[in-house]
Amino acid sequence: MRQVLVEHVMTKEEDLVMISPFAQVRELLKMMEKNHVRSIIVDRMSPHDAYGIVTYVNILHAIYQEDGDMDLLNVYDIATKPLIQIVPQLDIKYAAQLMVKYNRTRLSVTWEGRIVGLVTMSNIADVLIAEAIKE
Repeated sequence: MRQVLVEHVMTKEEDLVMISPFAQVRELLKMMEKNHVRSIIVDRMSPHDAYGIVTYVNILHAIYQEDGDMDLLNVYDIATKPLIQIVPQLDIKYAAQLMVKYNRTRLSVTWEGRIVGLVTMSNIADVLIAEAIKE
């Protein structure tokens, strides 16, 4: 298999949907619906803070499993934080290994302390499928 870097398959920063950690879950759900996404990056509270992420799993767990009231929950209450961070120049095979090892489907791509993208298991699977079809 040819070497493919994370930067070649990631969703770039300008296409990411981000939300304030202080936003309410109802606003989060509206953003997810409007942007047709299943996850949203949670912004940092300060320059030295970590980015987080909220997925449907987080929302379902908070609302149904914990018997939470959506209108009483803020994004920071349900976010997974910190995101596992990788650099854009990493080979996707190592990104895949991290996903498997830590049971994650998304990794944040950061450079100089700033998020520059997001790579998903689907991004990596697309490359593997394309390689398999070629042979």
